[in-house]
Parts: sequence; structure tokens; C-alpha cells
Amino acid sequence: MNIGIVKEVGSSERRVALVPSGVQALVSAGHTVYVEHSAGINAHFSDEEYIHAGAAINYTAEEVIKRANVVMRVLPPNQHDVDMMVPGQTIFSSLHLAVARKKIAEHLMDKKITAIGYELIEDAQGNLPTVQVMSEIGGQLSVQVAGQYLMSREGGRGILLGGVPGIPPANVIILGAGTVGRTAARVAVGFGASVTLLDINLMRLREVENLFHWRLTTAMATESNIAEAVRHADVVVGAVLQKGQRAPRLVTEQMVQSMKPGSVIVDVAIDQGGCVETSRPTSIDDPVFSRHGVIHYCVPNMPATVARTASIGWTNAILPYVLSLAEKGIVEALRSDQGFARSVCSFNGRCTNQAVSNMYDLDFTDLQTLLS
Repeated sequence: MNIGIVKEVGSSERRVALVPSGVQALVSAGHTVYVEHSAGINAHFSDEEYIHAGAAINYTAEEVIKRANVVMRVLPPNQHDVDMMVPGQTIFSSLHLAVARKKIAEHLMDKKITAIGYELIEDAQGNLPTVQVMSEIGGQLSVQVAGQYLMSREGGRGILLGGVPGIPPANVIILGAGTVGRTAARVAVGFGASVTLLDINLMRLREVENLFHWRLTTAMATESNIAEAVRHADVVVGAVLQKGQRAPRLVTEQMVQSMKPGSVIVDVAIDQGGCVETSRPTSIDDPVFSRHGVIHYCVPNMPATVARTASIGWTNAILPYVLSLAEKGIVEALRSDQGFARSVCSFNGRCTNQAVSNMYDLDFTDLQTLLS
């Protein structure tokens, strides 16, 4: 099979969909990999490394796409990407169709493209392997970023996350006890911050308290509890995920207005629309804005700030699925792995994701019917 890896467009995305070690695994299995010139340069992977791994370097995205059966990238496809593709091809990338423009979804269907979303792949235990890797990175970064913007020179409150003897630490509120929330809590507790973690799942909160040996506070994520916690926060980390759906708005504009001037919101859920009413997507080049005196950091692709780590982690998570596609062909690969099949949003012109179908009023077809 021919696999194509295109370079991400724009200075804000520095990751690459597959690092040279992943390319080598595919080539060793007898497949051909085309890599766009400088695709890995922002993650410090040179063309020479890809050539050494067995890839063929092409100089334009169009060349790569024309040669590939499966096109791989990190960011969701845009209109231009889909225009270059031909019926029968597969795009393997982030999709986030729940927060995309409807015409992108329709264009994928019209061109009979099979679209596989990294963020929807499930393993045998029901975990989301690619989301988990990026969530671990995002959770860690969220606290590091918050600490930076709390500093006076950034317009923040001018306080340390951990405080010093005689001065209390920062009050860090984390919404969501999934991978992002737990990782953020680990880092914030490590800094010595006062941490409160809220979630709707009591069992998960119990697990978190045991995990951290009662070094943080937990609370149910009711509207009144969130409002009270946010009012006293120096940092709010939005760490909410609903698979394939828009993130719920847990923090209202009124709650943001109640926050202390110079406090910081890091909305990690922004790639799914954000869980704070005042959030809007920003970029790595221009990451923050202030609303009601509160600093908002809302970068959808936070892991791209550590592009090398993120690209290697990404490859570790997705390589087994790419190898399965290449070895078995798309139909058999999806038939043999129900968790992988759940990541398919469109198949040969049919919408196969119920959430996308409901959101955009598209006809839904069960994927298993199409595979049988």
C-alpha cells in the first residue's frame, strides 16, 4: 500500500503525522511511504532521516496525495486537501467534525473519501489511545502555561503556583478527572499548588483521591460547585471531553466575571469547542487574550508546542492501526477491529458517525452494513 505524509500548513502546527521510526516499520513491511519535503522539520526530523528510513521525498502536498492510497496528517483536512483527493482514497487524521464546518463533512461524502479520525479510535479496553497521549501532554502543559501567565510580566496576578513559606499557594481548579485532568492535577500538586478537581463521576473522584493520597480536594461538578470554585480560582483548567461531541459549556460568562483580575483560564477542551463560555480558539503564535480581566489560553493544538515529543507519542499510538490498514486493506482492518471501526466518520460517500449525522442532518449508514 502507498502511504502519504503531508506537511502541516502554518506556523502554529509543528507536529508530523509519522516520525521516521514509523516510516521504517511500514517500509520494512513492504509498503511505500511518500513524505512531503520538510514535513518533519519543525519537530526536528530531517528529510535525510526519512530517506534513511526508506521514504520517498516529494516536493508538494499534491504529489504526495496523488501517489497515496492513505493520506496521513495531524490537523483536520481543509477544503483544499479534500479538493486534491480522489474518490476511493482514505484520509487518516484528526477530524473533529463536531466543531468543523458542515461543508467539509459534505465534501468528504461527495468525493467518496473514507475519513478516519485519530481522536475516535478505541482500543480493546475502550480507551482512546491517540487522545490519551495528547491529553497527557496537554494536561502537563496546561499547568506549565498557567504558571507562566500568572507572572506579573504576562499581566497575571503575580503569584507562584506553589507559594513560599508564609504565603499560600495558587488555587488551581481542574474541571474533569480524565487523562487531561489527572495529569494536570499531578503537575499542579507537584508544584505545591492548592488543587481542587471536579467531575460528574463520583467513582472517578474517589479513584483520584486515592491516587493522590488525599493531597487534593475533589467535588462533584454541579453548577453551584463550579461557580463557587471558579470564583476563588487563580487558575482554571478546562479538561472536559465527550467523545466525538462538542464540549459542554461548564463555565458561564457570569462565572468568569466573578474571577479575580489577572487569574488564568487554560481551556484544553477548546479543540472540541471549549468548556468556558468566553473561550475562543487562539494560536501558538498568539496564544492568549483577556476577557473581564481574566487571561484566556485557548490553543487547540497545545501539544504542538512540544512537537518532537508529541510526534513520537502520536506515532507510538497510531502505528499499529496504520500497519493494520496497510497489511489487511481498509475493509478487513475495520472488520477485524471494532474499536478501529468506530473512528470512521465517512466511508465511500456515506456518513458512518451518528453524532456527525445528527449534527449536520446527514443520512446515517451503519459501517458494519457497508463492510459486510
